[in-house]
Amino acid sequence: MKSFTRSKQRKAARQSARHSRSVTKHLAKKAGQPPGTLMYIGDASDEEVRISLLDYDPDGLKELTDARVEDILPYRQSPTVTWVNVDGLHKTDVVKSIGEYFDIHHLVLEDVVNTTQRPKLEIYDRNLFITLRLIRFDEEADEVRSSQTSLIVGENFLLSFNQHEERMFDPIRERLREGLGRLRGGGADYLAYALVDLVVDNYFVIIERLSEKIELVEEELITDPQRETLRTIHGLKTDMIALRKSVWPMREVINRMLRSETPFIKDSTRPYLRDVYDHTIHASEIIETSRDIVSGMIDIYLSSVSNRLNEVMKVLTIIATLFMPLTFLCGWYGMNFKNMPELNSPWGYPAVIGVAVLTVVGMLTFFRRHGWL
Repeated sequence: MKSFTRSKQRKAARQSARHSRSVTKHLAKKAGQPPGTLMYIGDASDEEVRISLLDYDPDGLKELTDARVEDILPYRQSPTVTWVNVDGLHKTDVVKSIGEYFDIHHLVLEDVVNTTQRPKLEIYDRNLFITLRLIRFDEEADEVRSSQTSLIVGENFLLSFNQHEERMFDPIRERLREGLGRLRGGGADYLAYALVDLVVDNYFVIIERLSEKIELVEEELITDPQRETLRTIHGLKTDMIALRKSVWPMREVINRMLRSETPFIKDSTRPYLRDVYDHTIHASEIIETSRDIVSGMIDIYLSSVSNRLNEVMKVLTIIATLFMPLTFLCGWYGMNFKNMPELNSPWGYPAVIGVAVLTVVGMLTFFRRHGWL
């Protein structure tokens, strides 16, 4: 089991290194390009770009799946709320076509196809641009993975661009189809709130999963710490850093959404954003506490290993101490002098054995009384 886990960790490390080299290579190619140049920066992908649309109001809903860019253009002027979702950013021509039709700034589109962005909020005259990090737990690699989602909120539309095919937003789609809650009656800003709230709630799922791993490692540290335990602690530390880099900037994003005077966020939506802001603060506090625990695990591991080494050295020292007088006796009577009276005594050998046994028993009694055993 441990060798299997170690193999998964090595595989994940190789994948992470390849990803870093790929991102650096794309960033190097982009150097010197004019602002607004669309160049996909992220993991290589051969998946098909999928476009879906939900157009709704309190009275009804229209849905398009596996749509083309041409299919969504008539909904741009619709008085209802239009949600266009794009899964896959590696085909920049699709992003460019949608952005041009919805009159999105070219710098925003440039950030959409750059999947290395940190969570942020940018306010423009015609829309809001929000970048989010979606966190999930990779069961195969046994680590936390993140991907990018960009939201563009307009007067009566919302565009979501996902790095990969995203199923996390399916509960929102189901609520829209069934007409549950306030989604149908809310505007694009309320839809943006619902998506952000879902992302933040998912952080707690990942935090709970990591907390369970932390508890297991703590038990292992106390009972039987191994070299593999240190690798697990290092993996937990890396996961907590990745989670923190996603959650902490979200506080700033939501706080700016609350304080901004943009017309794209209605006053009726701000109380809900305050609730999400409280959730991000709570998540941040849990993450900081967990980071401190994981950091302390390294000290506990070193202390446990040191204590185990001390116990081994203690046993070896006691054994060596017990044999010191026995070695002395053997050396003393191993001398080849002719005039040693004990050598000719019939009780010489039993006497030496008796002295050796009494010496060992006496030393063990002495050690036990002083708490050394």
